[in-house]
Amino acid sequence: MPAVRSSRYRSDAMTAKEKLRQRIETLSEQEAEQTLRLLDMRADPMIAAFMDASEDDEPLTPEEEAAVEESRAEHLRGESVPLDEIRHEFS
Repeated sequence: MPAVRSSRYRSDAMTAKEKLRQRIETLSEQEAEQTLRLLDMRADPMIAAFMDASEDDEPLTPEEEAAVEESRAEHLRGESVPLDEIRHEFS
């Protein structure tokens, strides 16, 4: 009688790239586009440096807190600039 592999065993034996390929096939077109943007961001050295940087654990000063709140308010009013637009301007 041949040995029967469980799906769990197969999953554990798969390489990371095989698992990734399998999961990619289940993505919608929109999810695939979002995933590509995420991968592209990781390839950007500036974005990668920020993502790999340690978290700033110093408390904000009152001036910094005010600046953060103003930035959030500007964003909610639609006054922020999309990252793609900034990249286009400075590339």
